[in-house]
Amino acid sequence: MVTATESIGILSVIRERRSIRNYIDRDVPDEAIRAIIAAGIQAPTALGLQPWQFVVVRDRDLMQRASDYCKPILLEKIGEEARPGTEEFLAALRGPEFNIFYNAPVLILVLGAREVVSSVLDCALCAENMMLAAWALGIGSCWIGSAALIEQNPDLLAALKVPDDHQVVAPLIFGYPAPLLPKPVRREPRITWIP
Repeated sequence: MVTATESIGILSVIRERRSIRNYIDRDVPDEAIRAIIAAGIQAPTALGLQPWQFVVVRDRDLMQRASDYCKPILLEKIGEEARPGTEEFLAALRGPEFNIFYNAPVLILVLGAREVVSSVLDCALCAENMMLAAWALGIGSCWIGSAALIEQNPDLLAALKVPDDHQVVAPLIFGYPAPLLPKPVRREPRITWIP
């Protein structure tokens, strides 16, 4: 049972967590990574199947290879379907020094079993738990959805030890945040109440 103090702490973490795209040069300890994954696997799953598997990547060169592979594909894809809000990301992608993992020290791939129908939803719930747990530990995170493009590169999948029977659902980066700007205010939700 959650105590009143714990519930305030949980709600505070949920309210304050944000996507971090700027990290200091400091390693994330193994114990913290284990704690983050342990929180992730507490997520609900359809039929209790727990279809996830995790790959923890600290190899900066491999992360750079993955970034270099994804950037031109993203430039082409986003350039064709440019929407409001994409200009800044497109400009960053054009920079040779830009890394889609924002130079974070750790990339964790949350993989979902291909044979499990609910795998993507289950792993997304797992990923959110992981990001919230990280924030509670003072560690920033960001879901790098565009990194799922590595699914198209068998050599990268092999280097990242992604088994054939699993897919990349949530590429998550973790690290200690650089100084932050204030969090943008959330819009009021549209809620329909039915008595």
